[in-house]
Amino acid sequence: MFAPVYLDWNATAPLDATVREAMLPWLGTRFGNASSRHEYGRQARAAVDEARARVAAAVGAHASEVVFTSGGSEANNLFLKGAAALRKPAVVAVSAIEHPCVREPARQLRRQGWTLREIAVDGEGRIDAADWQRTLAERPALVSAMLANNETGVLQDIAALAADVRRSGGWLHSDAVQALGKVAVDFRALGVHALSLSAHKIGGPLGAGALVVDKRVELAPLIAGGGQERGLRSGTENVAAIVGFGVACELAVARLADEQSRLAALRDELQEALGALGATVFSAAAARLPNTVFFALDGIDGETLVGRLDRAGFACASGSACSSANPEPSHTLLAMGVAPERARGALRVSLGRDSSAAELRRFVETLAAQAQELRNLAALAA
Repeated sequence: MFAPVYLDWNATAPLDATVREAMLPWLGTRFGNASSRHEYGRQARAAVDEARARVAAAVGAHASEVVFTSGGSEANNLFLKGAAALRKPAVVAVSAIEHPCVREPARQLRRQGWTLREIAVDGEGRIDAADWQRTLAERPALVSAMLANNETGVLQDIAALAADVRRSGGWLHSDAVQALGKVAVDFRALGVHALSLSAHKIGGPLGAGALVVDKRVELAPLIAGGGQERGLRSGTENVAAIVGFGVACELAVARLADEQSRLAALRDELQEALGALGATVFSAAAARLPNTVFFALDGIDGETLVGRLDRAGFACASGSACSSANPEPSHTLLAMGVAPERARGALRVSLGRDSSAAELRRFVETLAAQAQELRNLAALAA
């Protein structure tokens, strides 16, 4: 079977073999409902509790602060909508480069009487200091700013933002889905009120995530019913996925130091090779994830190039996987002031535990050849 080299780890990571082994019993002989009082149920409850402790330990939180969800999107929605439901409409502020699962619920709140404030970013994708001060002057009740951008990999100074929001009396939430497993994530040190996580970005299963939330923060549930997850997320727990999430968190933390330095070296080598091809690397001057390079080659359409590279044996992306059906240029790049024609050429390479220097050298060679073919075709058509 044809299997392109995988260079899209920010979209999802393959299920880790150790995680799979941990999940298998819960897909077979261990099938109890964690709410049942008999032995099958008690076994399931113990497994969920153990996984909750593992997730909490991975981000420096207490197990009682972890609310399991179906993924990062639900966690983001739970905070924004859950917090807004118990407050009078006020200002909700989100950065201009947030994932759609933050931007869209914020827009829904606007239709419910909230004032939506979009926080500008600079040319590197960092929150603009002057606009941040203007935002604080409006005393937002709710703020959401991602720890690591899924396209550029840019890291925000969330601890500083959280301190500002606390002083102004608001609550700050951070989408840490892309950060977990790639950089250290510490709920206490960040000082946030809530943090969103997802299992499948770190070698865990699809369909599992968590909102880590300060117990002093009151939220209304999105899903009401049986009262699971402290009443914040009713529904029978997906024990197998939750178990896998816990093991994936433990593995990610154990491997972090070695993987962080290895991936950063690969990223820098790739970035240097792309520079030799004349590529523009976005956010190159900002602190970024060690595994992410977002770039463009002048005159080359990103979507066209992704298709050609796929057929040539390399799987990468033109931006966020969750926005791949949208033909518009990356909203992240547009917010950074990148011209639409250049933004349409953007291509993202994101690395993971199986990525190698040899693969990246072959990728650069293939990229150069495919780009030249496209330029030749464009010249013939002119």
